[in-house]
Amino acid sequence: MGSSEIYRVVEDIPEILDSLVVGIERPGGNYYMPLFVVLKPGIELDDALRAKIREKILTSLSPHHVPDDIIAIAEIPRTLNGKKLEVPIKKLFMGVSVEKAISVDSMSNPQAMHYFVEFVQTLK
Repeated sequence: MGSSEIYRVVEDIPEILDSLVVGIERPGGNYYMPLFVVLKPGIELDDALRAKIREKILTSLSPHHVPDDIIAIAEIPRTLNGKKLEVPIKKLFMGVSVEKAISVDSMSNPQAMHYFVEFVQTLK
């Protein structure tokens, strides 16, 4: 199973509009898997919704697919063809500069990368 199965489960939750998950190998053999979600207008990502998302993934997929963190964001970065930019986001987490990770000319919403660049900086 891959990210598409996680998207299918998560985006079936009524409060969720879109999502992006990345798995990152970290130094020391640690693994970090954050799930970023775009919420419907007026919805807040509180502990109850986080628990709902985790439970839905756990029961529909497996404990292995439950994310380490669930984070609300404004939009998911996408290519001009609408594909989610998982690999470039993963590269950012692994220390690759945004300029080397993705060509903004290939994106439909390059402004969406700003959040991830800042988020990765907070993890250092």
